[in-house]
Amino acid sequence: MLRIRTCVALVVLTNALSAAETLTLDEALNLADRAHPSLQAGAAQIDVAQAGITTARAYPNPETGVMAGRQTAGLPGNYAGKSFFYYFSQPLELGKLRPSRIEFAQRGRDSSQIALTEVRLGVLSRVRRSFYQVLRRKSQIQLAAERSKMVEDLHRRIQVRVEVGEAGRLELLRAEAEAATARTAANSAQLELVTALSQFRAAVAAPLASDLDLQGALDPVPPGLSLDQLRQEVLERNPSLALAQSELSRADANLNYQVAQRRPQPALRTEADYQPGNPSYRAGIAIPLPFWNRFQGPIAEAAASIRVVDRLARAQQIELLAALEGAYGRYQVAGQQILAFEQGVLREASQALDAAETAYQLGERGILEVLDAQRVLYGVRFDYVTAQYERQDALLEIDQLRAIDLRRPVP
Repeated sequence: MLRIRTCVALVVLTNALSAAETLTLDEALNLADRAHPSLQAGAAQIDVAQAGITTARAYPNPETGVMAGRQTAGLPGNYAGKSFFYYFSQPLELGKLRPSRIEFAQRGRDSSQIALTEVRLGVLSRVRRSFYQVLRRKSQIQLAAERSKMVEDLHRRIQVRVEVGEAGRLELLRAEAEAATARTAANSAQLELVTALSQFRAAVAAPLASDLDLQGALDPVPPGLSLDQLRQEVLERNPSLALAQSELSRADANLNYQVAQRRPQPALRTEADYQPGNPSYRAGIAIPLPFWNRFQGPIAEAAASIRVVDRLARAQQIELLAALEGAYGRYQVAGQQILAFEQGVLREASQALDAAETAYQLGERGILEVLDAQRVLYGVRFDYVTAQYERQDALLEIDQLRAIDLRRPVP
């Protein structure tokens, strides 16, 4: 009864996948590109930086005031009456203060734009990885279903032989144990598919149908990947390195702004003093004197920030190149494994199973040899699928490092 339920479950899952809403990789990428909250937050951050440029371009507001009173004729020559005092002050920005402030804000906008590019690359790469993980689990389910069917067929044949007295009951028990193992593997594959689909939904971060079936195939193998060429592409196109360079320019602009603030900025001041019978007018310049605060601290902080950003940019470059070498090595090893499987291992495992089944039917071998051959064939096919997706995963990491997804057109 348990075997029947397992087979029914596999059939139900297959039918559900065929009836579910299909989604291709390009559709998933475009959906994430339009609706992912991280990308929307990055776009809003650009708006924040653009508003910072508007703030940097604004001139300082003037200041004005009035004072009123009454003058008494207590001293000779004084006239009794109302007195008024007016003043107007306009701060002036001379030298490089305003241009350096604007440049600092513009460098912040440039960094925000590159940061959005980096976030977009990460989002799309996660979508691609989770998409292929779903395809991988579906392939494993198919393998598990085929193995379960193979074991069930063998179990039925042994049961017939036991009933007619051609085989002992021990062989039937061994076949039942193998069938139970196959059912467990099939159930585990289904659970892994559910987990992979959940991760895919989280990566897309957009409304998706409850019944979802991802349709796609492995990427074609690119011809002749050269590690030196890949290094050059990473250095030229990776947004993390571009962001590090942009942050270095921003830190340099901040240093220029802090240095410009050290120069005293004067203010134009005019006054009008209306005393009864004796009005007076004055105009002049007010200059702050940098006796106590000469901006040594902000200038030193800005200079140290340049060194910090520069060292972090170098560390980022080292990490990216190391990750590229690791991904390239995994790509090559997986390719070699796939080649070995295709050139003989798969065929040899299939032939070994055929030989074991023939020998069992002729009475020359026991059921253990057939079960071992089935396990070997399943293991070889499972490892073959694993190697294919390991190569795909390494290729995805290489694509992310060289920002290949940035060239994907979005309608």
